Amino acid sequence: MEVLPLERPLLDLSNRIGELRAQARHSHLAGKNEKELAEEIKALEDQFETLAKQIFSNLTPYEITQLSRHPHRPYTLDIVKQLCDDFIELQGDRNFMDDAAIVGGLGTFRGHRVAFVGHQKGRGTKENMKRNFGMPRPEGYRKALRLMSLAERFKLPIITFIDTPGAYPGIDAEERGQSEAIAKNIMVMFKLGVPIISVVVGEGGSGGALAIGVGNRVLMLQYSTYSVISPEGCASILWKDGTQADRAAAALGVTAQNALQLGVIDEIIAEPLGGAHWKPAEAIESLGQALEKHLLELSQMSSEQLKKQRNQKFASMGRVVAREPVSPFRTEEAPNSEWMQSWEQITRIPGFAADAVLP
Repeated sequence: MEVLPLERPLLDLSNRIGELRAQARHSHLAGKNEKELAEEIKALEDQFETLAKQIFSNLTPYEITQLSRHPHRPYTLDIVKQLCDDFIELQGDRNFMDDAAIVGGLGTFRGHRVAFVGHQKGRGTKENMKRNFGMPRPEGYRKALRLMSLAERFKLPIITFIDTPGAYPGIDAEERGQSEAIAKNIMVMFKLGVPIISVVVGEGGSGGALAIGVGNRVLMLQYSTYSVISPEGCASILWKDGTQADRAAAALGVTAQNALQLGVIDEIIAEPLGGAHWKPAEAIESLGQALEKHLLELSQMSSEQLKKQRNQKFASMGRVVAREPVSPFRTEEAPNSEWMQSWEQITRIPGFAADAVLP
């Protein structure tokens, strides 16, 4: 199992507990009293829980970013296979090819026929190459659009799982219309008359995430992230130094808690102590309970109500703060009067909203 530096003390304890449990099963060979072993195991389990709470109550945004990328977190197919036992995967965009970085299909979720769509990463080099590290090309988004349009035709709710560093930025993807594919998905999702629930289960990276993220409800797992760019990419642009990723993560506000405070998401789904990769089945069960609750609520709404609620939800994001007109040029930094004269000329343009300019 891949281990993050912050998890190393926990793994050492977990391994020791596993060894003692193995001894307990064969205590007659180990020469130890069963009661003594049980007491030692209980003491280590308490120590594990205390240490885990201490570590995970003080995570930095970049440490949460690392957790969101852990290769043993539940991926879309893991989630779907646990939540429904009749999932049928549908492939291809009926235009160019099948993109394995996005998967989708139909299944029954707790009595509801549902269309599932989600990013899919790989575990190991071979599978990651097949899945393109969870970075879809245009045909992936067009496949997602085909499946969502199919759900609309048959009046099926749509559940999407977001887990991508971002859309693939390669030349071939750009040649086949990457930006158009993402933009069209966003546009069409606003018009669909069926319930849409989107869940960020790992990385929610930029437009590659938003292309399947326009939902009536948007949820996040506790240690997932949602941002316009990766911390490493942001650091490379702002400070020309990718090692400043921890600083960038803090500035970007990538965490679920921050997204909830800003009104970008509707709920945070708690993960097991240590993160979803420690107890994937338990994490998926918690996710299933949240999905069921929101699906029942949305199923009471009409097609027009769903579309209206979805549009209002995203239109209400962000705030405009009215301020006194302030020049963006500080006199101590730009003493040249030509700058100030140019600014004064701009503010005199008819219809210019000076209060929209931030200091």
